[in-house]
Amino acid sequence: MAKQPKIKVACAALLLLPAIAFAQANMPPVNDLPNPYITQSGYFKLPAGREWGSSSTVDIHPDGESIWVAERCGANINACVNNPVNMVMLFDKAGTLLRSFGTGYIAWPHGIDVDDDGNVWIADARGTDQMQDYDGEPWGHQVHKFSPTGIHLMSLGKKGGGRDEEYFYTPNDVLVAPDGSIFVGEGHSSAEGTPNRVHKFDADGNHLFSFGEWGMGPGQFRQPHALAMDSRGRLFVADRGNDRIQIFDQEGNLLDTWYQFSRNSGIFIDDNDVLYAADSESGSVNPDHGDWLRGIRVGSAITGTVEFLIPDPQPDCRGTCTAEGVVADKHGNIFGAEVGPVGGIKRYVRPAN
Repeated sequence: MAKQPKIKVACAALLLLPAIAFAQANMPPVNDLPNPYITQSGYFKLPAGREWGSSSTVDIHPDGESIWVAERCGANINACVNNPVNMVMLFDKAGTLLRSFGTGYIAWPHGIDVDDDGNVWIADARGTDQMQDYDGEPWGHQVHKFSPTGIHLMSLGKKGGGRDEEYFYTPNDVLVAPDGSIFVGEGHSSAEGTPNRVHKFDADGNHLFSFGEWGMGPGQFRQPHALAMDSRGRLFVADRGNDRIQIFDQEGNLLDTWYQFSRNSGIFIDDNDVLYAADSESGSVNPDHGDWLRGIRVGSAITGTVEFLIPDPQPDCRGTCTAEGVVADKHGNIFGAEVGPVGGIKRYVRPAN
């Protein structure tokens, strides 16, 4: 049985965090940054007759070059239920599809993590309870582990979803730490009273504890939408509804709060502690977020410095038009997974000087 959620704040920062957070929350937009990247569309090649649907799921294979993507079966909502399409796909560095799997397990792929052994973890953030006129067996709201070849190895959470001491309800993302511990960010709604917390499991899938709850204060969440971990083992949580990144240790103690990377739907930290942060909603979906520009901000996970901004290629688009999920390969090429109305994956390349 899951433990009750808890909120922790590291003692050394307890007196300083509220003032720091308040000052950063009101900081001016970080928009005036160079963009050294070239945008490439249509890089990944789907089978004949198949079109891209929405995606927020993109990650790098252990070879550092091949790319994993899970897309929503040619559409967005409910398209993968009772659909024979395999939505989890591996592409080589040239954009050629190598293999695919996942049908029958996943209703709405939302978050992805590929561990050091190449196993693919998918957070399924919807369920059949959210479908009208569905009278079959309930499923969805789980996290699934697959082998690199698509063998289903493990499920976390109750099939069909659960709340309070059961889990999950709309899990957003999953992250496997170097020691095999598993973190899951739960809560796709920012509405008051909805599940908003982070769970920790051991490598065998045993639930250890949860931390956080709905709210706007330190250690609270409104959509813990994406997870990443730096070389120090710090857990970065994209607290999208609060327009910030919160940084925790692996016991759930709050270490820092950053606002300079904007309102993030997706975050990724590479082996050199470069932080890639995707803002897919400022302006188009969340006009109250000041004058922040949508796009991908690139900076340091160690210092918090923001160096580059790849702006939304369609700045007048209404919707989540730029990347919601983001990853980078070992060469520094960036891949952005889009929900749409565009959909699909864009590749961002930085030419050699």
